[in-house]
Amino acid sequence: MAEPRAGRPPGPTDALRTPSLRRRVTVVVTVLMAVMLLVLVAATGLTLRERFDSQLRQRLLDRADVATALADQVEDRDLARRLEGEGVSVVLTTAGGERYAEGPLAGAADPPAAAVDDAEVEPGNAPPGPRGETSLPALPTPGGGVQQSGDLLSVSADLPDGRTVVLLADAGGARSTVAQVLVVLVVAALLVLLGTVLVVPVVVGRALGPLDRITAVARSITGGDRARRIRPQDPSTELGRTAEAFDEMLDAVVGAERRATTSEARLRDFVGDAAHELRTPVAGIQATAEHLLRDDPGRAEREAALLTLVRETRRAGRLVDDLLTMARVDRGLDLRRGVVDPVALVDGVLAARRHSHPGATLRRHGSAPAVDGDPDRLAQVVGNLVDNAVAATGGRGTVDVHLSQTGPDVVVEVDDDGPGVPDGERERVFERLVRLDPRGPGSGLGLPIARGIARAHGGDLVCVPRPSPGRGARFRFSLPAATSPPG
Repeated sequence: MAEPRAGRPPGPTDALRTPSLRRRVTVVVTVLMAVMLLVLVAATGLTLRERFDSQLRQRLLDRADVATALADQVEDRDLARRLEGEGVSVVLTTAGGERYAEGPLAGAADPPAAAVDDAEVEPGNAPPGPRGETSLPALPTPGGGVQQSGDLLSVSADLPDGRTVVLLADAGGARSTVAQVLVVLVVAALLVLLGTVLVVPVVVGRALGPLDRITAVARSITGGDRARRIRPQDPSTELGRTAEAFDEMLDAVVGAERRATTSEARLRDFVGDAAHELRTPVAGIQATAEHLLRDDPGRAEREAALLTLVRETRRAGRLVDDLLTMARVDRGLDLRRGVVDPVALVDGVLAARRHSHPGATLRRHGSAPAVDGDPDRLAQVVGNLVDNAVAATGGRGTVDVHLSQTGPDVVVEVDDDGPGVPDGERERVFERLVRLDPRGPGSGLGLPIARGIARAHGGDLVCVPRPSPGRGARFRFSLPAATSPPG
């Protein structure tokens, strides 16, 4: 059995189906139009046929009522002539058996069993039958309503004076008219369907024009034009929402690309700066070691060279440690949290620095509630700020550490009376391997590490301006206060 290709999970494909919208809409609209036209033609035919039949039936019944009303007022022949017309034929039978036929349908059926004298029938109104007899329609049952035989409709009525009237009508003409109307409707429906097949693709193509523009914009962006956008006029429509979502996706993708490019550039710069920083102590170590091996100096010079070797080795080791700590900050620090008293923390940091910087004046002011954090990492942040402040004063200035609470945060501010930080450099000092004094100590990673630790604890570290310009620097370290007191 074949193995699935790497990078693709086994199972049915999840590729998007992309049928032709133009073809699909055309087929659906054409089918719907065909069904609607078929229903329309069928309904029209049934309605017209029923309407014409109803009119003929009602006409026959109305003529029967007229015959009854005129029975005592009009002679037999005149009555037959008055009732005939508008598609109605008449057969009038007197009480004495005489018949009067008017209309083309009067001779369409056989006569009744009783024979009628040829002289009693109006010549020319009925075709001669065999042996000189007249062929007249068989009379329907009187009072039986409208009767139908094929396309022939008939009504029989008994008049008060004993006469009988038979009214006849042919529904074939009306049905022929209905058939002609249906033919016209079918031809018109076929023309409408043909027009639908020709027009709908054009209309759908124009309606799908915005999709073509989206495709063109996407390909343009793929070609390098990252600033292209669709910017729909009406984001509330279906295509408008699609275009707006497309623009948002492009903004996110371009933003991610820009961040990735910036991050890559910063990484290259960082690697280059780190290599540059390491090259100095490594070069010193190499030169000192070569001097000891090649020249075999005296005891005093050897000890001095060994001291230089130790100093450069420590410098390189510090830089490597800072690089590793910076990498841990980027990856996410593993904090050993606990409730920490900031007063005891700051006092411990200042006590340790008083031994290493006897010429500096280190003071704490104020107090603050406990915080939740890693005591070693928090001490590393405060220690870095104090070391930087002491270095800025030349080791003989004053460093004041202020503790306070602002809202839910505990604030630690470290002030010095050194030259301060220029306004345009207050954010730049937190970039990696940045030193305002290139000849100063340190690797330029202390402040980025301190800020990374502060933000890992949910706080922040910033450089804020002093109330009086040119009076030293102020770094503000803020942390959320703990929910429970220490110990």
